[in-house]
Amino acid sequence: MDVKTKDDVLKAVRDHKVRFVRLWFTDVLGMLKSVAITAEELEGALEEGKGFDGSSIEGFARIEESDVIAMPDPSTFMVLPWRTDEGSGVARMFCDVLNPDGTSYPGDPRAALKRNLKEAADMGYSFLVGPELEYFYFKDAVGMELLDAGGYFDLTPLDVASGLRMSTVHMLEQLGIVVECSHHEVAPSQHEIDLHYDDALRMADASMTYRLVVKEVAMKHGVYATFMPKPLFGENGSGMHVHQSLFKDGENAFFDASDEYNLSSVARAYIAGLLKHAREICSVVAQWVNSYKRLVPGYEAPVYVSWARRNRSALVRVPTYKVGKAQAMRAEFRCPDPACNPYLAFSVMLAAGLKGIREGYELAPAVEDDIFEMAPKDRTANGISSLPGSLDEAVAETEKSELVRQALGDHIFEKFIANKKLEWDSYRSHVSRFEQQKYLPIL
Repeated sequence: MDVKTKDDVLKAVRDHKVRFVRLWFTDVLGMLKSVAITAEELEGALEEGKGFDGSSIEGFARIEESDVIAMPDPSTFMVLPWRTDEGSGVARMFCDVLNPDGTSYPGDPRAALKRNLKEAADMGYSFLVGPELEYFYFKDAVGMELLDAGGYFDLTPLDVASGLRMSTVHMLEQLGIVVECSHHEVAPSQHEIDLHYDDALRMADASMTYRLVVKEVAMKHGVYATFMPKPLFGENGSGMHVHQSLFKDGENAFFDASDEYNLSSVARAYIAGLLKHAREICSVVAQWVNSYKRLVPGYEAPVYVSWARRNRSALVRVPTYKVGKAQAMRAEFRCPDPACNPYLAFSVMLAAGLKGIREGYELAPAVEDDIFEMAPKDRTANGISSLPGSLDEAVAETEKSELVRQALGDHIFEKFIANKKLEWDSYRSHVSRFEQQKYLPIL
């Protein structure tokens, strides 16, 4: 569906007999928000946007400055494939959030990503990303009953959710989202659908859409899908490995045929930026208390700040599937999880990489040994530090980061930090079942 302008949207609504249009945007935490308007109200909304009370949205306005406007982006118009009843179809558009005077609202995560992409563009680069979002299926949202006992790349009969994945892929394609592959992941009832790389703004929109589609398909089949980073003790958690590269004049700026790893000086500086600033951006790409139950040694999730080509215990990996092919050269950042806000996550990753380029960071040697098996003194000797071990530690790193403040802007930065501190306070004051079982019989 090639829709680019306001007139294209109005024509598509008529052609597809759309009755309602959902205007989508995200709050600071990456939760998808929506307001529905009728087809009759659409033309006015395309011209003037739709006003709403920002004080009721997490991380948005205070009571005394509550009025904000959701301005639809016509290029994101799509008919929702799960709501296609004749004459009552439903479509969606992503929105930019504006102040009443038409200026960009500082609490809008989509605007923050646009600002960082402009900085890249001013340096001559476009930022392309391809995330791998993992998730779990459970029988419902209350218990932890699994759908299967499958493992990595398993097929039926162990992988009973193959049909759910295929239905999800079909819906994503109907929404214009290109899928590379889908498969069962390592843990039981864990799955992954990989999206084809795209411009970071379109990919952030696609990631938000993806999360909703996965849940919609699961609900339609009477099961529950979750992007919770670590729902099961003793099993791998769900990550969102983000493959990323910079392009310049249509060519991959990360590729250099003369380098032993085919990495350009731009790529080396960019990766060095990701590594140097990894601890301070960690709370943005792994933003929940539960995220740090995933980021522990022994479950494939990266814990140590290093890079490699084949070593999956490293934080940044340079895949070698297509050695020597310029367009495929990329860096894979492995600590994000699929419950983050993709607009903010892509923003801080890009900001870290661009700072590495601007300031000419030197990339340390690759570490191909299994870092999980290294003695602490060997990790220290190799200059390998660790990611934060808890949300509290991660937020403390972020709070003193000028890079993250600049990438997100003062408003989002301060609202995000405040929210994460409240989350940590709530978590640390909670008495868990683990504590009751362990300590009550002996203390």
